[in-house]
Amino acid sequence: MATMACALLLSTTPAAAQAPLAPFPSDSALEVMLKQLVDRRGVTGVVVGLLDEGGARRVIAQGSPGADARPIDGESVFEIGSITKVFTGILLADMVRRGEVELADSVADLLPPQVRVPTRNRKAITLLDLTTHFSGLPLLPANLAPANRTNPFADYTVDQLYESISRYELPRDPGDAFEYSDLAVGLLGHALSLRAGTTYEALVSDRILRRLGMTHTAVTSTPWMKDHLVPGHNLLGQAVANWDFPTLPGMGGLRSTMNDMLAFAAANLSREETDLTLAMRESHRGLRQVRAGAAYPGMPSALRQARVGFNWLSSRPGERRITWTVGLTGGYSTFLALDIEARRAVVVLTNTGMNNVDYLAFHLLDPTVPLPGAPDLQRPPG
Repeated sequence: MATMACALLLSTTPAAAQAPLAPFPSDSALEVMLKQLVDRRGVTGVVVGLLDEGGARRVIAQGSPGADARPIDGESVFEIGSITKVFTGILLADMVRRGEVELADSVADLLPPQVRVPTRNRKAITLLDLTTHFSGLPLLPANLAPANRTNPFADYTVDQLYESISRYELPRDPGDAFEYSDLAVGLLGHALSLRAGTTYEALVSDRILRRLGMTHTAVTSTPWMKDHLVPGHNLLGQAVANWDFPTLPGMGGLRSTMNDMLAFAAANLSREETDLTLAMRESHRGLRQVRAGAAYPGMPSALRQARVGFNWLSSRPGERRITWTVGLTGGYSTFLALDIEARRAVVVLTNTGMNNVDYLAFHLLDPTVPLPGAPDLQRPPG
C-alpha cells in the first residue's frame, strides 16, 4: 500500500550503549497526551497499549470510535495494515526453521510454472529479497485498477497478480537496493501459502494466531470482530470503507485488537524457546542495511538508515535501539514498537488513516525521541 511507505523513519545513530530505561508515563499523563493527539492532530480515536519489562500490560484510549460503534478499548477491532507484514516474515522464518524453504530460494520455484518471474543479469528474486524489500519489484502492481478506489485491493485477482509479475521488467538487480514494496510481501505471503498447500489466512492462523490465543485477529472478520469493529476515518473525520485483501493478504490484510496485539508483542519478547518464539527471534535479525535517503529525500539526514529483517525495521530514533513496524490503510494508522533488550513494547492503534503515530510509540519507549514541538504535543509530568 502506497500509504505505508511514508512512515519509514530510519536512524543513522551509530551503535552505542543503550540509554537508561525511563518509566512509562502514568495513565493520567498518557491520557493527556492522547487527548492532545485527538484534539490537535486530526485523530478520531486512539488506543495505546504498554507492555513493561515485568510483563504488565496497560491499555489507554481516547477519542471517538465513530457513529454507532462501541467505545474504544482493548477489544476494539482495527485494521492493522502493514503490521501484517511482520506476521508474513515470521511465517517465512518458521518455514526456514522447518526446512520447508530457504532464504536463498527463488520465489519462482514456489509459483506455478506459467508465471514468469523477472530476473536481471541472471539474478533471480529470492525469498530474502522479498522480505527485505530488495526485490526490485515496485510498490504496487502495475495492473492495479480497482473498481472501487475506496477499497483498492478487493477485486484484485490471482490471475492479475501473475500477469503483473510476468510482464514486469526489473529496473535493477535483485538484492541491489532497498525499495519498499507491498507487492513483494504480498507475493511472498502468496508463495509461502502455495508451498504449505493452504491459504495465507489458514497458514497464519495455524502457525501464529491460534498458538498465541489471538482469537480476535483474522483476515476474514468473525461475527464477534464485526460487532467490535471501529470504523475507519480519513483526516477530515469522515468514515471510510474498510479494505479487503482476497489475493494479497500477506501485505496488509489482518485486523486485530489491542489485547491480541499485546499478546503478540509479549510473544516476540518471550524468553521461552518454542518453535514459534525462536522463529520470532530470528525474524528480528537485521539482514540488510537500509539507506532510504534517495527514496525519501525530505527526511532529515539522521533518520535515513536502519536494518531490515523479516519485514521488521530496527533503528535508533533516539538513544535506544527499537525494532518496529507500521501500518497505514485508508481509515487506520497503527504502529508496533519493541525494545527487545528491555523487553518492553508499545502498540498504537488509531481509526484515522494517513496519520503517522510512530513518534508517539518511539517516545514512550525512549523519551529522548521528542514529541512534535509545542503547542502540538507535549509530554505532561507523570
